Amino acid sequence: MGQGALEKEVLDLTILIYSVVVMAIIAITIIVFFIAFQKRKNQLLLDQLKQKQAFEEELANAQQEIQEATLKHVGRELHDNVGQLLSVATMQMNALSKAVHEDVKSKVDSASEALKESLAEVRNLSKSLNSDVIANLGFDATVKNEIARLNKSGLLTANLSIEGENINFKNKKDGIILFRILQEFFSNTLKYAEAEHLNVHLDYNPKALRIEVTDNGKGFDIDGVEQGSGMTNMKKRAELIDTEFYLESKPDKGTTLTLTYAYRDP
Repeated sequence: MGQGALEKEVLDLTILIYSVVVMAIIAITIIVFFIAFQKRKNQLLLDQLKQKQAFEEELANAQQEIQEATLKHVGRELHDNVGQLLSVATMQMNALSKAVHEDVKSKVDSASEALKESLAEVRNLSKSLNSDVIANLGFDATVKNEIARLNKSGLLTANLSIEGENINFKNKKDGIILFRILQEFFSNTLKYAEAEHLNVHLDYNPKALRIEVTDNGKGFDIDGVEQGSGMTNMKKRAELIDTEFYLESKPDKGTTLTLTYAYRDP
């Protein structure tokens, strides 16, 4: 092989190696660019998801605050206005009872007693609607008042059991939201379940509060039923305070709500 042929082979090999190296560099550049592009795209999608979640959380918080403000206003109106009217009416009936003849006295006394019971019911209802009262009373006391109110209604028999050491919520807002979830469940039970008994169990653990509410009503098919505003409200409220929400029901088997709330700082 001549000197010229050898030099040509070396040149061809050099060009080949150079071409391979250039192509490898181009390929690596394209891959790096593609990876960077995918990372950027994924980051943008993640940022959009976070923004959407933050927006939905803010919206849910705003809705919760509006609902609480409305309930607080209604509670105050019941206590200050309706309660005052019933109180005056009760005093008037008591005065009338002393002035009427004996043959109608029993009827007046019966009406007076009905007014007293109505006044007590209005005051209890106003307490359960006003978030300030709930925060001051505490979660346990508020649930006890609601159970007593349900029993007074005569629509069903309600029982409350408490296990473990009562832990006052560091975040009182969370206690209010948990109570609103229970209120929604109680309301649904009264409206739709045709239940005779309702049991509420509060289990205070060192790190979490587990709540179980069960009724013996007609139940329903969770997979087949359309989720109304009541169930949606309960779920949304549970999400606001990072609470595990589980609802179980079967036709003719009653309904059970289980909440697991991990204590949170304010």
